[in-house]
Amino acid sequence: MQTPLPAAGSKSSFWSSPREMVFASLSKLRIFPRKSSTGGPDVTAPSFSSSASSSSQQQMKKSPNSAGENTSKSKMKTTFDDEIDMKYRLFKQFDVVQDHSDHYYKFSKIKRLFPLQPTKDWVRWIQHEWKILENDLPETIYVRAYEERMDILRAVIVGPAGTPYHDGLFFFDIFFPPTYPQKPPEVYYRSGGLRINPNLYDSGRVCLSLLHTWSGEGCEKWIPYKSSMLQVLVSIQALVLNAKPFFNEPVYAEIKSTPDVEKRSLIYNEGAFVLSCRTMLYLVRNPPKHFGDFVAGHFRKHGGTILKACYAYMNGVQVGCTISQGINEVIESSKNFSASFQTSLKLLSKDLLREFTRKGADCSEFLALVEVKN
Repeated sequence: MQTPLPAAGSKSSFWSSPREMVFASLSKLRIFPRKSSTGGPDVTAPSFSSSASSSSQQQMKKSPNSAGENTSKSKMKTTFDDEIDMKYRLFKQFDVVQDHSDHYYKFSKIKRLFPLQPTKDWVRWIQHEWKILENDLPETIYVRAYEERMDILRAVIVGPAGTPYHDGLFFFDIFFPPTYPQKPPEVYYRSGGLRINPNLYDSGRVCLSLLHTWSGEGCEKWIPYKSSMLQVLVSIQALVLNAKPFFNEPVYAEIKSTPDVEKRSLIYNEGAFVLSCRTMLYLVRNPPKHFGDFVAGHFRKHGGTILKACYAYMNGVQVGCTISQGINEVIESSKNFSASFQTSLKLLSKDLLREFTRKGADCSEFLALVEVKN
């Protein structure tokens, strides 16, 4: 039985009563969060409010020398760490949320492009995209759709292993125009003012043939009713966040590989990793809405690995190599890095250590290292 759709061109505005339209058209997709008694999403894990955290910290400061208080403090930290882990494990790869107030496309183009209800074809295709994302997302991509705005999404991509972006998080805001799927979606990279890749501008522009923001031929470009949002996200992860982003620059794409060119590529990777670390630092302090639990859990889980990579790279391991050895087991002859890279990474690693420790990451190896140096 076909999912019922709202009538196109009816008198009521799509934006005046979006909630009813969304539930009417998507009631059979089973991708909405369960509702709590208060009407909001059903959060399985108990909340850990900042006020509760502040109150707990004040109580812990009353008698720091008391054995009982120390035990209580240890239990509270364990509870906090366990809660981060639990929320991270329960974080769905695809879900529908409500508040879109920090989304890049929260205001732009809405009234001009959608003065009335969207067409049946547009609604049907967005339903189709949601279903694909719900069922087929790879493990390292997470997406949130919005209950009152079918035309926007937010996605986070985990940086692939073996690249200067490994273990990083990269957020994208997405807009489906009324011409979709005849035309591709619009994608904005939440850069934080950093250009970490030739295809990802500090302005948020994403250069990709599939989005018609760069040249391409055949299947490289958007094909109406065949290309998909999933294809866009996977392409960004595989083709943009790759092991040698230096060659994403058109002027270097066809250049013959020489020792000098490869050295320039390695230097670019160093800079890309530094900017990726700066992005991590910003995100762990300022996670986008609806992704706070994921960001905290991700860096709690991978913080130790990221710091191990930082120390290995500072000791000469090539950026992007898989770090399996301990931080003191780097091959001496492999040292090949710029002084500015080492200096930048040394400063960043201290800030990352502090933030990852706050999230409960196992950083004891690096804390001990800092204490010895001090």
